[in-house]
Amino acid sequence: MGSYYLLLIFISGASMWVSGTLKRKFKKYSKIQLHSNMSGKEIAEKMLSDHGIKDVKIISVRGSLTDHYNPQKKTINLSESVFNERNAASAAVAAHECGHAVQHANGYEWLQLRSSLVPLVGVASNMSMIIIIGGLLLINVIPIGFEIAVIGLALFSMGTLFSFITLPVEYDASNRALAWLQRKSIVSRSEFDGAQDALKWAARTYVVAALSSLATLAYFAFQIFGGRRN
Repeated sequence: MGSYYLLLIFISGASMWVSGTLKRKFKKYSKIQLHSNMSGKEIAEKMLSDHGIKDVKIISVRGSLTDHYNPQKKTINLSESVFNERNAASAAVAAHECGHAVQHANGYEWLQLRSSLVPLVGVASNMSMIIIIGGLLLINVIPIGFEIAVIGLALFSMGTLFSFITLPVEYDASNRALAWLQRKSIVSRSEFDGAQDALKWAARTYVVAALSSLATLAYFAFQIFGGRRN
């Protein structure tokens, strides 16, 4: 048990460090103005056009780092700063989200798999913790308590699986974005380095989240199966 808590502390610390570093990186690269003077919206429009994608809308949304691609609605949602500003950070984010649209248009398998799991994971994530805790409370009270806890664990494992499936999707979108930015000379060498560094740290947030989910899954598995032995 002690080793688990140490691992949890380590992952929590890593998560805060990666998140803090990401914010600092984006703040830093938001000060590097693009030589092309293109806004995030204009970059997104050009990347979609270059890939022959005409059925995806680019919209502005509130918040910071709230950028995402919605495959159901076929919208690229860019935060206000990314949508309007003309710097290395906005270029990186806009192109990355377009990378997801390109994945969608090309039938990228990992994106298709992740999208198919979204409805199921949404339900499972809302129920899993309640079912696990309920099962653990009942595990030594009624025989079915163990089965209830296992059902909760299975539901939670779907979220863990989803977090790991997300990794190749995010890394591939970044690779597509960076390759296009460089190929089309949208960014200079120094601007490209900034965009690459920003996307690298953004990807690491998904790695930490996946490891955290796996550690939590292992903890509850130990509690459930260990509780049964006791």
